Amino acid sequence: MKQRRKRFLTFDNLFFLWIGLIVFVVSVVEIHGEENAQGIPPMPEGYANETLLKTAILLKQIELIDPKNVPVPETVIEEVNIEYGKAGDKSLQLDLYRPKQSENSSPAVIFIHGGAWKSGKRQDMKFYTVHFAERGYACATVSYRLSKEALFPAAVQDVKCAVRWMRANAPKYNIDPERIAVSGNSAGGHLSMMIGYSSDIPELEGEGGHAGVSSRVQAVINFYGPVDLTTDFAKKQGVVADFLGKTYEEDPRLYAFASPLTHLTRDDPPTLIFHGTIDSTVPIKQADMLEQKLQSLGIDYVYDKFVGWPHTMDLAKAVNDRCQYQMVQFLEKHLQKK
Repeated sequence: MKQRRKRFLTFDNLFFLWIGLIVFVVSVVEIHGEENAQGIPPMPEGYANETLLKTAILLKQIELIDPKNVPVPETVIEEVNIEYGKAGDKSLQLDLYRPKQSENSSPAVIFIHGGAWKSGKRQDMKFYTVHFAERGYACATVSYRLSKEALFPAAVQDVKCAVRWMRANAPKYNIDPERIAVSGNSAGGHLSMMIGYSSDIPELEGEGGHAGVSSRVQAVINFYGPVDLTTDFAKKQGVVADFLGKTYEEDPRLYAFASPLTHLTRDDPPTLIFHGTIDSTVPIKQADMLEQKLQSLGIDYVYDKFVGWPHTMDLAKAVNDRCQYQMVQFLEKHLQKK
């Protein structure tokens, strides 16, 4: 009878096992929903809390983008103050940026600013519109009625009208009407998702103009926007009550109706999600809920979760670089010509 040889894990064996494990983990790391693409900017190191991040900004340890100073290159056509619809006597306007030279019709992206539905302006999104126009996209940044002007669903109706305007005017601006995406930040993210997920609800279309033209889009990009206004956190937020005109106790159905998650069905467009884990304005749980619903419905999505980053995290250049890279990959995949 043969005697079994005893095997011991030496230091060298443990070392090589550890290295092998690291290599394995790195090789299988992926962004939620899609495999990590080669060349993607690294995930920037985050912070334990918002106070430490603000300190890092004050100490100039974080490089910020300058969204207010965005020169328009000669390769991009800028047209501002275009009326895309009417809300009573109010002119609804957008600014359009598109490539000067384009052999074929361009895919389009509509950018929607944030501001808790009560503030902000379309010029806040010029940083994105210019950069994506340089990449060959026709880009609009739109104004919409704020909560102090008109309650929900006014803002949703306005941004849906902007999609209809873009589709109706596609020949004039050399835009492909079947390749339109929406992207929004914070409240703009909410509105982007409402566009994407509620294209089959007539009462959300409004009467701003271009009746009979579809407001359906082919892709949605959501930067840290709220998806469910019925959560305990959302119900207590004054800005939500100001947006809807009622408290949750007064009209819980309204809060559900104004939630993108309510309208999400399996025929809705693919979605790209950006959210920071220390976001105290819109908790990360909102993005987690969206991921779960998209996954359960079999909708293609990418969820890039930024550990240790807060609301409006894309003002940091390192975050913005990664987000823009992800946006390009996502749009190239979902807005490619059929």
